[in-house]
Amino acid sequence: MIAVYGAGGVGCYVGGRLAAAGAAVTFVGRARTAAEVAAHGLRLTDYLGADLRVADVPFETTPAAAAGADLVLVTVKSAATAQAADELAEVVPPGAVVVSFQNGIRNAEVLRSRLPSQVVVAGMVPFNVLNRGGGVFHQGTEGKLDVQRDPVLAPYAEAFERAGLPLTQHDDLLPVQWSKLLLNLNNPVNALSNLPLRDELSQRAYRRCLAAAQAEALDLLAAAGIRPARLLAVPMQRFPAVLRLPDFLFRRLAGKVLAVDPLARTSMWEDLEAGRPTEIDYLNGEVVTLAGSLGRAAPVNSKLVHLIRAAETDRRSWSGPDLLRELQR
Repeated sequence: MIAVYGAGGVGCYVGGRLAAAGAAVTFVGRARTAAEVAAHGLRLTDYLGADLRVADVPFETTPAAAAGADLVLVTVKSAATAQAADELAEVVPPGAVVVSFQNGIRNAEVLRSRLPSQVVVAGMVPFNVLNRGGGVFHQGTEGKLDVQRDPVLAPYAEAFERAGLPLTQHDDLLPVQWSKLLLNLNNPVNALSNLPLRDELSQRAYRRCLAAAQAEALDLLAAAGIRPARLLAVPMQRFPAVLRLPDFLFRRLAGKVLAVDPLARTSMWEDLEAGRPTEIDYLNGEVVTLAGSLGRAAPVNSKLVHLIRAAETDRRSWSGPDLLRELQR
């Protein structure tokens, strides 16, 4: 049995695709999501036109539902990782495989430290998933599942392949995680814009905000001796320059760089819409932490952290020029 622990947008989508392909999947998540799925089932769509449905979904709200799982996909928000690990330690059998499919850099370490009898594997979901309501979860950007290479994943590779979500295994996942985090530095920009992802990225002022955050992070990563992996057609080191291009040039390149459909939104936007705390400390905050470890500052990413924390209690929409001026102050 596969258990999806913390089944929100990403968990429902990944677990739903596995279930639609015939895998035995149990979902564990919040009561509001359980009620939604109980009423509507799951419908999984993507930017390429996939449209899959799963009825009679086993969706529970207590940790006990994960008991006996051979494979656990952890998809809780980063701030809840330690609590999730402690809950899983009480119910998941020794030797079970636990995969962290979460944003950020250090979640697998947290899980590993609290689940010594299980096998914890770092993973990453590079695409965006939007909860459209009514049990519909939509993959709005391209990408495949990335994981640390480990032989314990062999028995599950075929299930992911059948689901259309093949596991791309890496000898060293850290450079891949940092590349995903560099892309996720757009999450606060998108959330503050209050626009769909494609609309936000179509405006040069917003792209310049993201370029400034990425350039700052890339400088710090170079100082730390970390070279981000290449995930897209353009190497991450060149991404800020592409983002700064005039709109007419960017539009010509955008489809080759990253496929984004009109429905795509970031999880940070969803969190602000729902009045939930965001993962800002585990995204742009991770850049700030890296800067501190090097005895340096990260003013752009620090400002984005500050603006999102303010938005968690007092929401406002920022125009691209206004946000850029704020980051340049």
